[in-house]
Amino acid sequence: MQVRKAADRGVAEHGWLSSRHTFSFAEYRNPDEVGFSDLRVINEDRVAAGKGFGTHGHRDMEIFSYVLDGALAHSDSMGTGAKILPGDVQLMSAGSGVTHSEFNGSEDQPVHFLQIWIMPDRSGGKPVYQQQHFSEADKRGRLRLIISPDGRDDSLRIQQDANVYAGLFDGDESATLTLDKNRHAYVHVARGGIELDGVKLDAGDGVRLRNPRTLQLAGGKDAEVLVFDLRANELPQTP
Repeated sequence: MQVRKAADRGVAEHGWLSSRHTFSFAEYRNPDEVGFSDLRVINEDRVAAGKGFGTHGHRDMEIFSYVLDGALAHSDSMGTGAKILPGDVQLMSAGSGVTHSEFNGSEDQPVHFLQIWIMPDRSGGKPVYQQQHFSEADKRGRLRLIISPDGRDDSLRIQQDANVYAGLFDGDESATLTLDKNRHAYVHVARGGIELDGVKLDAGDGVRLRNPRTLQLAGGKDAEVLVFDLRANELPQTP
């Protein structure tokens, strides 16, 4: 178990944008934090009202947004126009190339969200947009599968051997996840506090786990958690 404390993340302050980078991103470069398995980026972003990221391009990356507070407005070259709210998960497979923009969907309230990148298992292909709502009841006291390679249990389908779970925990609520052999896991605390296998974690903390058979979450205090079940390779792979 390797804990990455929230205060150790990269920091980017642009006035309209306040961002924290778990892994190396943009001008933040840390040779010890270049991703974990196929997980490449976890950015915690707060965007001021009416501001956002103008049209820009991506390719060969699985990109998903997880909104914690506020509303995120998305538009892309596939013709998609969508508003992403708390509980929504948006997954964009960039494939051979796509352009998009993301703006705060409110003129008077900030938006707080996570943007996460996972390397795909193939390059090229047609870009795909997916979005789905997962209710609070769906995630309360359990780890709900939100992303998987086969779309099982009404999860979004990703082009990689990766499973992503989301859970809400408070008080006596707990959950245990069992992983297959030769798997890694990454746990990110989106908000609140929780214990992972007895280790106390706070909002913004992340944990690498190499070849765990099980992991247990308990002792939550208004906690929202993401768990990534990943291939057991150490560095991000180029598709």
